[in-house]
Amino acid sequence: MHNFNQADATAISHMVRSDMVSAESVAEHFLDCVEAQEHSVQAFVAVDPDQVRRQARQIKNRNTNGLLAGVPVGIKDIFDTADHPTGFYSPIYAGNCPSRDAHVVALLRQAGAVIMGKTHTTEFAYMHTGPTRNPHDFERTPGSSSAGSAAGMAAGFFPIALGTQTAGSLIKPASYCGLYAFKPTYGLVSLEGVKPLAPSFDTVGWYGRSVRDLHLMAQVLIPGLPASAHERQLCTFGFCRTARWDQVDEDIARSLDAAVEDLRRAGHQVREVELPEEFATVFDDHLLINDCEGARSLAKELQAQPELLSDEVLAMIERARLTTWEQESAAKKRLAALAAVLAPIFKPFDAMLGASCGIVAPLGLGATGPSDFSKFWMAFGLPQINIPLVRNAGALPAGLQMIGGFRDDSILLHAAEQVDAVLRASG
Repeated sequence: MHNFNQADATAISHMVRSDMVSAESVAEHFLDCVEAQEHSVQAFVAVDPDQVRRQARQIKNRNTNGLLAGVPVGIKDIFDTADHPTGFYSPIYAGNCPSRDAHVVALLRQAGAVIMGKTHTTEFAYMHTGPTRNPHDFERTPGSSSAGSAAGMAAGFFPIALGTQTAGSLIKPASYCGLYAFKPTYGLVSLEGVKPLAPSFDTVGWYGRSVRDLHLMAQVLIPGLPASAHERQLCTFGFCRTARWDQVDEDIARSLDAAVEDLRRAGHQVREVELPEEFATVFDDHLLINDCEGARSLAKELQAQPELLSDEVLAMIERARLTTWEQESAAKKRLAALAAVLAPIFKPFDAMLGASCGIVAPLGLGATGPSDFSKFWMAFGLPQINIPLVRNAGALPAGLQMIGGFRDDSILLHAAEQVDAVLRASG
């Protein structure tokens, strides 16, 4: 009897491809988990057990040798799917049935994945929250817009899941829910068939049960991604607190400091990095651009059915209305100039380390807390990974964020394997 509660997607795919288990038995295990807990977690917008079983049977019939053979995947409900409605958590799109899959969903199917269903998002992947609860404490938020995928992962409904990030929608839920997450370099993964919010930042990403799962998904969704040229086991890291370190709770700061000391004891180099003062504008510039682009992305919805938009979206649109073209242009120019300053700062390091989120998951479902520690790096399109921190018994999850240089995704994934090995050994 195989324990799929512990197995990561990489192991499950290997077992299915090696005929050690059937895709049907894998699907039944995860469907049992959904039946047992979905009423409490509310991760799904739509899940059809019969459809899941049909997909699993087809894996056997096709004799697929794909990298994700028989692996169940949760799909955030802003990705078009031909066999499920896609509603963006908006009444405007109730019953919206796309005619075909988003590009990345098609790639997952081609690799042998079994689509478990559509997971809850915030409205248009912005801030108006859905019903999903954090499996670690049902009274707490699972995080921002990729919430259903994150909560479903934490509840054991699937071993990998698709999400997106514009500010903190992958890294923050991963931190709150104790998950591995990867947000690739901006522009590497196709957004065809994904509802846009802020096109300067929108990026497809995913959750997994291990760093190797993050890499497995990267092989499927980033065709041509090179193998890491860095095969050394000892790495050099920067540790960057950013200008908003006062938002980090003492409990999380202690966990981060302990992780850094574990890395140093294992032989890795970790050096403090203090960014120039002009980087303090990044947080507000990201927000301003996000508002302006979000308002443009939702212009047709505002024109057609403004009464069906949430207060949060309407507030974003109002802030954008009060922002001049010159102000938005200046914000974009500042980020472009700072990106040039940032590149040589990253050059000596395999990755930068920092907080994924300054707090644990807050109580209540109406707000998800700040995303500053992820959106800071999002502003420059850099790849990001969340590694769950080792915590004291009973403590809520928190995450160590790893940030790579632009298009250095393979180097970041390799470095994450080294970091995770140290943290698991110390735990």
